[in-house]
Amino acid sequence: MVKSMKIVVTGASGFIAKNLRKYLSEKNIELISISRNDFKHFKCETKIISKNYEENDILKKIQNSDALIHLVGIGKQSVYADYDMINTDLTKHVVNLSNKAKIKKIIFLSGLGVSSNTSLGYFISKFNAEKQIIDCGLNFTIFRPSYIIGKDDLFSKNLKKQMKSGEIIIPGSGTYSIQPIHVFDVVKVIFESISQLKFNNKIIDLVGPDSITYKKYVELFSKGTTTKIKKINLENAYHDAIINPKFIFGIDDLNILIGNFNGNHKRLSKISKIKFQSVLELLQSSRLL
Repeated sequence: MVKSMKIVVTGASGFIAKNLRKYLSEKNIELISISRNDFKHFKCETKIISKNYEENDILKKIQNSDALIHLVGIGKQSVYADYDMINTDLTKHVVNLSNKAKIKKIIFLSGLGVSSNTSLGYFISKFNAEKQIIDCGLNFTIFRPSYIIGKDDLFSKNLKKQMKSGEIIIPGSGTYSIQPIHVFDVVKVIFESISQLKFNNKIIDLVGPDSITYKKYVELFSKGTTTKIKKINLENAYHDAIINPKFIFGIDDLNILIGNFNGNHKRLSKISKIKFQSVLELLQSSRLL
């Protein structure tokens, strides 16, 4: 049992946040969980619904918390919410609230592939969010995750949706690699980063132990089914992403997928001392979900 710890979680209704809040709740940690949408309540948790994360709704309740874990973000833009609005500007607002509330530490999930050299809009918004956190004067840990896999994750939902149609599409060759990490490992690492000084003021790749081509991942994910796997020309994939809002990939989905981004799992393992699950082994044994 962990005592005398108060943690704020933003984006509380999201996939990662649900798993994290359940994990922290089981350790009897006091939670202040915030979302713009309603969500299931766990024990030891104060629930805040706030459409725009208004200071009047939040500030007093998060005062003097041990850490704020910022999980709000979008991976697809619309005319109502773009990357700068959510990934950058809201992060700036949350950082300001954290300073006013005298929160001890901020933990942020950015994205694998984010860097000062990027030209992608999604990565630029995440990089600018990282800068807000680095420059805020509080202790921080920034994680750059690959695909986070587990029950009801968006990546797997996309593949399942395609399987129901009888066909999974692979843009281009499918030989580009991904480095997925299981959500159970993610929440363990985040928990460790709350109190362990060795995580302070670091940017860390949040990636699993296995690098696997997308083609191989799809084959293992759909094995034992009658699902067809179809490769399509990259130019056609980007064309459909531009003109068809119902296409299974958005433009930045494609950019991230074929980007072949690989992270430093050895460093993550060395810092965290956690034994990570092999997503490849889970796929091969059909125990992923």
